[in-house]
Order: sequence, then C-alpha cells, then structure tokens
Amino acid sequence: MQEWTKKDILEAIKKKESPILYFYTPLCGTCRVAGRMLDIIEEMNGKTIYKADLNYIPEIAELFKIESVPCLLILNRGAVSRKIYAFRSIPYLVEILKEYG
Repeated sequence: MQEWTKKDILEAIKKKESPILYFYTPLCGTCRVAGRMLDIIEEMNGKTIYKADLNYIPEIAELFKIESVPCLLILNRGAVSRKIYAFRSIPYLVEILKEYG
C-alpha cells in the first residue's frame, strides 16, 4: 500500500477521484491485521489501496467523520461512498471492493 498525506487526500477530493483509503494508527493491533488483509487483497487484484496514519491528519478524520480505526473509506468522485470498520475476512472485503470497480 502506498502511504498518503493530507495533501494527497485533499487533492484526490478536489480532483473528484475515487481512491480506496485505509486509515490506521501504528500502535493498533487490529489495524496491523487489517493492513495485512488489505496487502493480500491488493496483491490479489492489483488495485491500489492508499493508507494514511490518522495520528498525523486529525483534520481528515474530522472531515470524513471517522469514528475509529481501522477504517476503510471508499471515495467515489471525491465523496465518501462507503466506510468500513469491521474487516471481517479477506473474502468479505474482496466482495465489497468488487462493487467499486
């Protein structure tokens, strides 16, 4: 996964892009497991997932109303299309991501 900054995220919104964003914090054990699941999914389907450490971008957490980590946020043309907090399984996440091309 490619690390994104606040600037990258705001630019994607401005350009009305549709990235998949994974928000985490480094000390969160559940985030580590979720991150590994997303690494596997990224390798499987070749779609890039971007990640960002929420500790450094609290403004983004407020903007997207992120309630907890890990959080997978799917943007569609710069707007939030879906937020996922429960990373149940790799097949579950693959099915969700299929809906978004």
